[in-house]
Amino acid sequence: MQPFDVHRGLVVPLDRPNVDTDQIIPKQFLKRIERTGFGDFLFYHWRFRPDGTPDPAFVLNDPAYRGATVLLARENFGSGSSREHAAWALRDYGFRAVLAPSFADIFYNNAVKNGLLPAQLSAEAVDALFARAEDGPYWVTIDLAAQTVALDDGTTYAFRIHPEHRRRLLAGEDDIGVTERYLAAIKAYERTHPLPPLAP
Repeated sequence: MQPFDVHRGLVVPLDRPNVDTDQIIPKQFLKRIERTGFGDFLFYHWRFRPDGTPDPAFVLNDPAYRGATVLLARENFGSGSSREHAAWALRDYGFRAVLAPSFADIFYNNAVKNGLLPAQLSAEAVDALFARAEDGPYWVTIDLAAQTVALDDGTTYAFRIHPEHRRRLLAGEDDIGVTERYLAAIKAYERTHPLPPLAP
């Protein structure tokens, strides 16, 4: 998994609360058997009209936000079903971080597992970042070690993240990587607890 240390990225403002996982990646696209390719269907019903053409009114279709890697959202982002595909779709599209005042628990954990930073800022900080977006596109620098989001003018906001999740993202460590940290203990246990013989 790609480590997350310091990331500078263009911010795209999604000014909607309670964005659920079915809005992030609709259920009809969950049939894929690999983790890639979901970015094409991210926010599908908002990005595209019923005839399949892009909806110019949706913020991700604004050319000014092409290449954005930081998603700014409102409260309770990632609510709804537990589908990990939501995190896959955001990462596959190119997002490295989501800035929001609160996240649904399961989405938050799925994001960390997939190298997507769920940075929890105060409601006041999120309001200020949305207000900044009214002046046009802007970039931020996210420093995970310092737990800060900084604008180019020096304005800086602190964000919260669980210490273990912060460590894992800094190390680029997924669930398998966590298990591998205990390989010596696992092997020692296996040596002293051999498998019983198979029944005849």
